[in-house]
Order: sequence, then C-alpha cells, then structure tokens
Amino acid sequence: MKGSLLYEGKAKKVYTTDESDQLILSYKNDATAFNGKKKDEFEGKGRLNNLITSNIFEYLHQHQLETHFIKALNETEQLVKKTTIIPLEVVVRNVAAGSITRRLGIEERTRFTPPLVELFYKKDELNDPIINDAHAYHLTDVTEEELSSIKQMARMINEQLMGLFREVGLQLVDFKLEFGRLEDGTIVLADEISPDTCRLWDLETGEKMDKDVFREDIGNLIDTYETILQRLEAYTCAK
Repeated sequence: MKGSLLYEGKAKKVYTTDESDQLILSYKNDATAFNGKKKDEFEGKGRLNNLITSNIFEYLHQHQLETHFIKALNETEQLVKKTTIIPLEVVVRNVAAGSITRRLGIEERTRFTPPLVELFYKKDELNDPIINDAHAYHLTDVTEEELSSIKQMARMINEQLMGLFREVGLQLVDFKLEFGRLEDGTIVLADEISPDTCRLWDLETGEKMDKDVFREDIGNLIDTYETILQRLEAYTCAK
C-alpha cells in the first residue's frame, strides 16, 4: 500500500510502503532540461517513462543484471527496493553527442572504442560537475573497489542495452545511470532508464529519439516516446 510522500524530484515522486525495504516511484509528466532551466509538462509522459523503464529493467533482470526494480504497479508507478542513492551520475558514451562535444571539441557522431565512462557529481546547485575517481572518493562514500565495480556494471549494462536497442532499430548513443545501496550494502542499478536518460538515434534515419526533441525543439516528445515503447513492447512480445 502506498504510504506518505518521501521525496519529490524533477521526474518522479517517491512514496513509502507498508514494507520498510520497498518504495513506490510515481512518474511525473514534467520535462526538464539544462539542469531544470527549461521546463514543461506533457500529458502521458509519466506513463511512457514508467512503462519503458519497467520493460528495460525486466530485460536487464533476464540477463542477470541486478536493479532496484521489483514490478510495475500500474501505468505510472512501480515498486522498487529501497536504496540509498550514491550521489554519482555515471555516463556511458558510445558516440559523441551533447556536452562532450562542447567540452572537448569532439565532433558529434564520433565513435568511442571502447565506450567512455564518465562520472558527474550529483549536485543540482553545482550543475552536476564532471569529476574524476579521486573526487568521487572524497565526495561520496564509495571505495576504490566499489567504484571499479560500478564502472564494470555500467559497461555490462551498456553491452546489453546496445543489443536491445539495436533489435528495435535504435542506436544507443549515450546514457546516464545512478546506483544505490540496498540495506545490506549491496550496490545495484537504481533510478530509471528511459528516453529522458538516454540518447537514442534511429538506425535508418539518424533521427533523434529521446529528450533532445524537447531540448532542441525538433519534434513531438510524446509521439517519440510512444514510438520507443511500441518498439520495445513489440520486441518483447515477439521473443
């Protein structure tokens, strides 16, 4: 049973449950970009991100990758294991796009072999700055061994997601991950994986199929997200 509101972020509300080690995530219709500087609301966005994330997390579970996800409860809510979020954003880049092109002058669509793994300090008031491993040890409670494990998990998730998205006609350009600790200290994938947190390009047309349609005002966000959900569901049903 859903309990009291524990926390409200830019994209989700977090509620307590009757079980002390479980929470309910409720996905909102809000869209934000550029660390909240651009905002809007889209009817149906919460449903799409919840169902897309649920689909992807179930796929990761099938490939023995542990996450906080338990099950989708309805169209906008999911039941998850309670975690203490580590204040790091782990970004995996297969192709140059977005901030790295501006930061390092790398031409968009340049491929990274092997993929790059970057760390950002999860701190809105600092605009989530990029950091190195030494900074991560200082700013968070992760150990060297744990950070190495987090990076390895990120690479493994990347391998699985590249294959999944390729099957539905999409190129996984880059994506952001967050990790959290369960009550026993185990570190697992948390938060969400959706077009809000991934860059996806259509394999045939090169069309952007993610939150960049909102960032850059180049398309209809709901239609784009609906297309991704339909492709994922069609692939799941065909398996």
